[in-house]
Amino acid sequence: MNNSGWTLKSRLRSFKYAIHGIGLLFRQPNACIHAFVTLIVLLCGWWFEISAAEWCIVMICIGMVLAAEAFNSAIETLADRVCEGYDAYIGRCKDIAAGAVLLAVIAVVIAGLIIFLPKFILKFRVLFC
Repeated sequence: MNNSGWTLKSRLRSFKYAIHGIGLLFRQPNACIHAFVTLIVLLCGWWFEISAAEWCIVMICIGMVLAAEAFNSAIETLADRVCEGYDAYIGRCKDIAAGAVLLAVIAVVIAGLIIFLPKFILKFRVLFC
C-alpha cells in the first residue's frame, strides 16, 4: 500500500502550523481573557490541592473553552475575509459561533463551581472561624 502523503516531515510541518495557529489565537482579546482566567484556575487547583479526577475535569474544561474560542475566531476571520460589508447570514454565523463559546463557558463555570466552591467555603471557614 502506497501512503506517500504521510511522512514524518509532513507531520512535523502540521504541528508547526498548529502552533502558529495557537499563537494567532492568543492575539485575540477574548482568548487572552480566557488565558488569564485559565491561569487563575490552575493556581486555584494547586492551592486547593484538587484530586487527579478534578484536574482531569479542569483540563478538559480549559481545552473545551479554548477550542470553542479558536473555532469562533476562525469563523469570524474567514467571514470577515469573505464579506467586508454587513451580511445577515454572515452575522448569524458569527453570532452562533460566539454563542457556542458562551455555552462552553457557562458549562465550565458550573463545573468550576461544583469543584471549587465547596473547597473555597471550607478553606475560608477555617480561616475566619
